Amino acid sequence: MYSVTVNEKNFSIEQDGGDFLINGTAIDWEINPIDNRHFHIIRGHTSHVVEVVRLDAAKKELTLKINNKSAEIRIKDKFDLLLEKLGMNDHANNKLSSVNAPMPGLILEISVEEGDTVTKDQPLMILEAMKMENIIKSPGDGKIKKITVATGESVEKKQVLIQF
Repeated sequence: MYSVTVNEKNFSIEQDGGDFLINGTAIDWEINPIDNRHFHIIRGHTSHVVEVVRLDAAKKELTLKINNKSAEIRIKDKFDLLLEKLGMNDHANNKLSSVNAPMPGLILEISVEEGDTVTKDQPLMILEAMKMENIIKSPGDGKIKKITVATGESVEKKQVLIQF
């Protein structure tokens, strides 16, 4: 199951065997690659030329030109939809304000200090949970305003660990 946004219109896409269902309706189409950025699509009695203008695989975003009309596309797979349902989605695109504990555990090590400037994915601290060490990384670039926990302290799920 995928959720696809095309120019701000949302669609659900599922694969049922060899068929694709868009919003529950089977789509009969034929896709033929012309080269690695151009495709020819036949749907019913209509022909479409598609060009991949931009592809950002990490963000699951692309821009297509379909018969010379631009289409901005964002894709969410089943894992993105699950994270969204759990409220754990897209931290990088939100304004960076804090880092919360993803689970209850014990703070083993803090790698940063108040006033430090950090970058996305920089390790901030180590949280031990269920006998495993979890590295808590910065969800984005920012400056640390306050560290609300100390080494050796137990924390609860969603407890604020660092404020930016």
